[in-house]
Amino acid sequence: MQAQSGLLRGQIPAVAWPSVMVLGAFILFTVAWPETAGALFTELRAGIESAFGWLYALLTTVIVVYLLRLGFGRYRHVRLGSDDARPEFHPVSWFAMLFAAGMGIGLIFWSIAEPIEHYASNPFAGGDAPDSERAHAALRLTYFHWGLHAWGVFALMGLTLAYFSFRHGLPMTLRTTLYPVLGERIYGPLGHAVDIFAVFGTVAGVATSLGLGAQQLVVGLNELAGIEITLVNELIVVAVVTVLGTATLMAGLRRGIENLSNVNLALTLMIGVLLLFAGPTLFLVNLGFHGIGEYLQNLVGQSLWVSPVEETGWHRTWTLFYWGWWISWAPFVGIFIARISYGRTLGEFVLGVLFVPTLLTIVWLTVFGGTALHLELADSGVLVDAVAEHEAVALFRTLELLPLPGWLATLALILVIVLIATYFLTSMAAATFVVNQLLAGGQTHPLRRHRLIWGLGMGLIGGALLLAGGVSALQAAAIAAALPLAGIFLVMMYGFEGGLAADRPRPAGPRRRLFSRPHPTDPEHPALVNRECGEASTTQQEPSDSG
Repeated sequence: MQAQSGLLRGQIPAVAWPSVMVLGAFILFTVAWPETAGALFTELRAGIESAFGWLYALLTTVIVVYLLRLGFGRYRHVRLGSDDARPEFHPVSWFAMLFAAGMGIGLIFWSIAEPIEHYASNPFAGGDAPDSERAHAALRLTYFHWGLHAWGVFALMGLTLAYFSFRHGLPMTLRTTLYPVLGERIYGPLGHAVDIFAVFGTVAGVATSLGLGAQQLVVGLNELAGIEITLVNELIVVAVVTVLGTATLMAGLRRGIENLSNVNLALTLMIGVLLLFAGPTLFLVNLGFHGIGEYLQNLVGQSLWVSPVEETGWHRTWTLFYWGWWISWAPFVGIFIARISYGRTLGEFVLGVLFVPTLLTIVWLTVFGGTALHLELADSGVLVDAVAEHEAVALFRTLELLPLPGWLATLALILVIVLIATYFLTSMAAATFVVNQLLAGGQTHPLRRHRLIWGLGMGLIGGALLLAGGVSALQAAAIAAALPLAGIFLVMMYGFEGGLAADRPRPAGPRRRLFSRPHPTDPEHPALVNRECGEASTTQQEPSDSG
């Protein structure tokens, strides 16, 4: 039950206080004993990946197949809401927000570093293979890690939550995924525990992104203005981003996050076009078509490859790392995607969340990763050595090596730095929005005071862990948390099938209801009305504390 007064007004104390205590204990442990924490969680992660790597590979593949069935099957016209519901956001804004939340800073960080690392070493094209074969394998593997499987995990979580919330009146929190098994017990201690788990995963993910983003921004500022690459400057970047991200969050979903996401998308397209035509254009076009063909041709075999005979460590370091990372991020990204997807059909959702972001991701990786590979093929070691020194350097070293006029090279560098910063801000604001929604039991318009507290808190957590060197421990813990989430995904698919079967029109009369919950068109439905703040609709003005 939500608190009616005091600091936690509008939140569920049984979720809020334990979340604070769990996070506090974890941060204290990692800051006070960073080496012990890092070793402990890294060992835990390695043990899980060794024993359950096959499960991660099978689950992500099954999710993609299941989504294809939903998006193109007989249920594709079912709406996320009542039958006459219409989308809240324009398709461009919707896509921009889900892409910024789903990939954002990570894709920019790894778009060059990962293809170059795969080019240097991968189990499918060894060091004695021709350079062209190694380049093709490098790009294909990068597509694989950032493509359909990643977006499939996010899409299934978002689709399930949007469906159960907007169509069956359940709260938009992780506990809802267990309703088909637990029923009304999700509102008790077990449901609270599941949401606490989701809060931890969300904070862990965004704190890790703060560390990666701060490193890359400082490297970019060093390239642009000679600012030293030091821990102090990284902490200053985290502080600035925290303030700006919190301000974005305070502006609300529509005025803040939506507008910033549109800027992200515009900058992404602008920089992509610049590099496409300033770099080896024909090479990139041919490489992209060839890479997509290889990706699709090897998709099934690559999806189920778990390195059973030759254990080189590559599979755990890369593929299993990504599968665990995407699964652990699913509550955060899924809840955010669900929140912005009201009124869309299942077919629109699958097309918009599974295919369009995958295509844009492939284009981005082709332009940036392909340009880097072209430079490496022309001058062996020019980027492999730079990436070996520090992954954050890869993007800026590639820009430096392009044959651009001085003013255009500076403009490209400035645009990339701004893009990193805006994706940084969007990811942080979206994650903080989701944390507040989890603590408020699914309320879609959390109070401003809570946004301010958790926005600043995210920055403090990220800065403290960066200072203590505990970001890697946090990352390992988040990936280890993917194992219980894998079980939740299985329950989600089971429950989704039951819900869709209940929604199927029947000749004898109206469709039967799956849950005895209020329908989303009812005035008391939490997805359409904020009872704590007097909000009349998700499309109206954001509430304030005085509401």
